[in-house]
Amino acid sequence: MSATGTSWCFAALLFLIGTVGVLIRRNALIILMSVELDAQRRDMTLLTFSRMWGDLSGHTFALIVIAVAAAEAAVGLAIVVAVFRGRRNVDVDRLTTLRH
Repeated sequence: MSATGTSWCFAALLFLIGTVGVLIRRNALIILMSVELDAQRRDMTLLTFSRMWGDLSGHTFALIVIAVAAAEAAVGLAIVVAVFRGRRNVDVDRLTTLRH
C-alpha cells in the first residue's frame, strides 16, 4: 500500500474513533478529546492531499489549522474546568446550566 493509502486509512480510523467517542461517551473531557482526534484527522487529510499533489500550500494551511485547534482545545478545557469547579461533575447529561 502506498504512503497516501496508509494515510487515508489512518485518517479514516481517527474519524471513526472520534465519532464513536462523541456519540457514546458522556464525559465532557472524553468528548473534547474525541473532537481533537477529529481535528487531527483533518490535518492528516490536508497533509495527504498536499503530498499527493506535490503542493506545499497544504502544509501551510495544516499548520494554521493546528494552531486554531490548539486554541480551541485551550478554550474548551477552560470551560470544562470552570463547569467542574462549579458543579463537581462534567457529565453532559447532567449539565443544564448552559441551556439558560
